[in-house]
Amino acid sequence: MAPSQESPTYRSTDRTVPTRARERASHDRALVHAILDETSVCHLGFVRDGAPVVLPTLYGRVGDVLYVHGSTGSRPLRMAGQADPGLEVCLTVTHVDGLVLARSAFHHSINYRSVVVHGTARQVTDPEEKRTALDALVDHVIPGRSSDSRPANARELAATAVLRLDLDEVSAKVRTGGPDDDPEDLALPHWTGVVPLVRGHGVPVPADDMDPSVVLPPYLSSL
Repeated sequence: MAPSQESPTYRSTDRTVPTRARERASHDRALVHAILDETSVCHLGFVRDGAPVVLPTLYGRVGDVLYVHGSTGSRPLRMAGQADPGLEVCLTVTHVDGLVLARSAFHHSINYRSVVVHGTARQVTDPEEKRTALDALVDHVIPGRSSDSRPANARELAATAVLRLDLDEVSAKVRTGGPDDDPEDLALPHWTGVVPLVRGHGVPVPADDMDPSVVLPPYLSSL
């Protein structure tokens, strides 16, 4: 679904250029994809009955397209299906990599990597694209899992709605490094530096009712 000759950067718009710390912003396509691919939970924002709503949800990426899914009865999915132009959304993903402790309370911060996507989400109605999207959602959480599980049947597909959001108006923002104290505070006797935050996988725990002859697949043992 990605263009055959894609630009190395996404286009810059008024909504994708931050008003603060512009030097931390980037429209680099590879950076955006790397940030999106490292986690599987996003926050999806939209307007419902005149008020803002933000929902955490899983997502998957296929090229320059993001997919989110949910029940066919959920409000945002119904809104995207009923509205002719689709549903205007803002989708965000954030990694917190470290706690930045400065000498002054004012300059405390975090090291982070984030992506913000603006656009119009639309329901996926094509059966083939829907299956591709659902496989992408499963594999985005655990790569290789979609081929090692029963695919959705017709009843489950009918009960599941999928939204498509094209990566067109998108930007990344990154902060790295240590604290940025004022010169007059450098002599203060307070510990200063960065506390790294590390995300990882634990040892898989088999279900109580699993056949003991089923071995742990390589895609899980290698996590």
